[in-house]
Amino acid sequence: MTPTSQPKQKKYQSLAEIRALIAQKTLTVPELLAHYLEQIRENEYLNAFNGVFEQSATAQAEKVQAKIDAGTAGKLAGMVIGIKDNICYKSHEVTASSKMLEGFVSPYSATVVERLLKEDAVIIGRLNCDEFAMGGSNETSYYGPVRNAADTERVAGGSSGGSAVAVQAGLCLAALGTDTGGSVRQPAAFCGCLGLKPTYGRISRYGVIAYASSFDQVGTITNSATDAAVLLEVLAGADDYDSTVSRLAVPPYTEHLEKKTGSRRIAVLKETLDSGVLDHSVKDAVEAALERFKAQGHVVEYVSFDLLDYLVPAYYVLTTAEASSNLSRYDGVHYGFRDTEARNLNELYRKSRAAGFGDEVKKRILLGTFVLSAGYYDAYYQKAQQVRQLIREKMEEMLEHYDLIVSPVAPTPAFKLGEHMEDPLVMYMADIFTVLASLTGIPAIALPLDNNQEGLPLSIQLMARHFHEDTLLAFAHQFMNVYVN
Repeated sequence: MTPTSQPKQKKYQSLAEIRALIAQKTLTVPELLAHYLEQIRENEYLNAFNGVFEQSATAQAEKVQAKIDAGTAGKLAGMVIGIKDNICYKSHEVTASSKMLEGFVSPYSATVVERLLKEDAVIIGRLNCDEFAMGGSNETSYYGPVRNAADTERVAGGSSGGSAVAVQAGLCLAALGTDTGGSVRQPAAFCGCLGLKPTYGRISRYGVIAYASSFDQVGTITNSATDAAVLLEVLAGADDYDSTVSRLAVPPYTEHLEKKTGSRRIAVLKETLDSGVLDHSVKDAVEAALERFKAQGHVVEYVSFDLLDYLVPAYYVLTTAEASSNLSRYDGVHYGFRDTEARNLNELYRKSRAAGFGDEVKKRILLGTFVLSAGYYDAYYQKAQQVRQLIREKMEEMLEHYDLIVSPVAPTPAFKLGEHMEDPLVMYMADIFTVLASLTGIPAIALPLDNNQEGLPLSIQLMARHFHEDTLLAFAHQFMNVYVN
């Protein structure tokens, strides 16, 4: 139940707001958790959660409240957060939204989970996603699609669709997702939230079920830049369990929100706004935002990026190759789904994988195995790596002259459920603007703009130099304070 002294609120907007209510003694963490649990029950039709951790969350909420009362609470005390269902949490089920892992209980916690708990966040549950994070609409989940709260006949985006809708609908304050090719930014854009993909290696991937290891990155979905900043402060940093994570010092991102102001040089990728696949409402919203940037004193220039057509092919060759390797461990022997009628080992592998994986995952495994096979490795995989290097070099050169790079997040607003499932090429092309940051490893953020005439959220994407998340967050904070709030 909600506290009697505080009117029932459909959606809390920030940790600062919650902390103020707790300080005023008009709200407690257990009461806050009860509010979110009630919201989850009332909005079950959105299908955002694959599992709710009511028992452990209740125990954590009581523990955090005691620490608040004692004056020893951590940075995230008062934050109720959901985690994508491909992030391990000890003694809790994790499935990557796949039949292959149905019923699997993790024996350990991901580094990001350990860091959330250490700073007194309350983890409320695991959020629906595309199976093994493979999809752009959250329609490939074994547990069914997530529905967009703005229009329940439309997709939430993917693969972190449950994470975005949970924040959009006020089912938790913030959520963790993973971003391989846009899987935090695109659903955040479809749901009117702020989605941050940090620099590759900024946050440990230990305990995150792998899709494509040289792309996967944990990201955050929030309502505000302040919450994104405090979460990044907590989650970022070296980890002995992940050899790919950076050992660079973690800046005080929250302090930089007000300090990292001033005029910025902004490059707009001309080809993205001229693209024939771009919906007019998205283009109009992005161009209106650019005028606002200019009004804030920023320098906005249009620049050419002639490699746009190579982004999606290179991305899908490389990620499917890595997926075919990462998913080979799911064989029906060690853990996960096992066919009980197989008569020999080969049949066990074949039947378990055929029944355990969904169509989209099988499609990507087959494609990845093909591009790595003898006779095709040089023609596809090696060439895609060369293209990736060209793209990286071009972006690094551009970022020597500009502080930020702008493009749309997705070509369209949220599309209708089932609209693109029969045409994988159309679905894959929806990633055309987000995979640029993924191929190069640079940080990127999706910022909410106005809604279109149908009430669907619109968004804009900003990218920055490696490890310059402070620049992105400060810019987002300034922009949203002036024009959104």
